Amino acid sequence: MTLAELAKGSVSKITAVTQDSDVLSSKLREIGFAEGDEVELLARGPIGGWPISVRLNRTVIALRKNEAALIEVEARV
Repeated sequence: MTLAELAKGSVSKITAVTQDSDVLSSKLREIGFAEGDEVELLARGPIGGWPISVRLNRTVIALRKNEAALIEVEARV
């Protein structure tokens, strides 16, 4: 499952940052997305649910759909 597929309020663990787009993947890693970190989906935008707002390591970050689709997560039960 990817970060783009999570429901609002879901907390999950990052399992991978996909290497589809090397530039975009490296930028996501530079801002802190790494395997093993917990991420929480805080909110979805009003138009089509984008952008999304996530909490990562005590930081709130907004992501576009194509960015969120590169982050693979494992939902917590």
